[in-house]
Amino acid sequence: MRLTRRRPLLVAVLFCALAVLAARPADGDGSHAPGHGSPSVSAEVARLYEEAAKATEQYEAGREEAEKQRDLAQRLEERLDRERQQAAVLREDLGRIASSQYRDGGGLPLTAHMLLADDPEQLMRGQRVVQHVEVTLDQALGRSERAEARLARDEAKAAAAWKKLEQRNEELAALKQDIEGKLESARWKLQGEADASVAAGSCRGAVRLDQPPAQYTTSWVAPVETYELSASYGSGGARWANRHTGQDFAVPIGTPVRAVGSGTVVRVSCGGAFGIEIVVEHPGGYYTQYAHLAAVAVDQGERVSPGQWIGQSGTSGNSTGPHLHFEVRVTPETGSSVDPVAWLAGRGVTL
Repeated sequence: MRLTRRRPLLVAVLFCALAVLAARPADGDGSHAPGHGSPSVSAEVARLYEEAAKATEQYEAGREEAEKQRDLAQRLEERLDRERQQAAVLREDLGRIASSQYRDGGGLPLTAHMLLADDPEQLMRGQRVVQHVEVTLDQALGRSERAEARLARDEAKAAAAWKKLEQRNEELAALKQDIEGKLESARWKLQGEADASVAAGSCRGAVRLDQPPAQYTTSWVAPVETYELSASYGSGGARWANRHTGQDFAVPIGTPVRAVGSGTVVRVSCGGAFGIEIVVEHPGGYYTQYAHLAAVAVDQGERVSPGQWIGQSGTSGNSTGPHLHFEVRVTPETGSSVDPVAWLAGRGVTL
């Protein structure tokens, strides 16, 4: 199935971790089988999502720290290169001074010359020569010793910085692996409940999503926040009797599914080709369908607002992989669909 890129797909960890479930079986209506589904499993899924959310925060903080540590280590390496060059220059200076002393015969011949001098002025000139040579040599030796000591300290700092960075990267890799494992476990536990509901042909009570407060300035939104578009409306394929009746959004299991606009939930059903599905009636006579879900977060008859989380995506029913099947219809029933991309575009939502 060819994917058509419309909006960048973020790392699955980041937006799945946002779906922190506060599992609460709702009072069902005729379409909900009371007691179906295990509250303990729902609680475990909620706990796993909470842990994944916390681990994601730690991973992001650690990744930023690792970047800072990398910058520090690189700066130390650059300073070390400069200090090595300076130390090499000082060694050359010491070599030239030593060679000059050797050619002049060293300090002892100069002293002998001063003792044999015929006048005080010649003696003073000889003394100044000796003092100048000694001072120059002492200064050069001091600079060289300080540079070597500084170089040794900075080399130790750089080595420690790189070691710390390496250890931090190993910790981050383990943390990321732990995040992915917990999310994968949570997703498939959630999907297992969905499959059980579909097999029974009845939905368990709504599992409420503890969604963060969101302010939408528009009356219409996309059904999922981050996605890639897959099978489009009207496309052909062996999976459909005629043509594809909706727009598919490729998203991982557990992704929050949003009501695209205000309306009333007129159907929550489990079973059949669509698996777990929700149908919402909107003002103006249109209906939207959200299918192949892993969980529902609303009850039949409930009012919903734009952007409200009404369920979680999955791969229930006749589905070849995790995705959301989204339809726009002129009746609640299948067979009355219109192009959902064009319909949303007419309401200011570009996919």
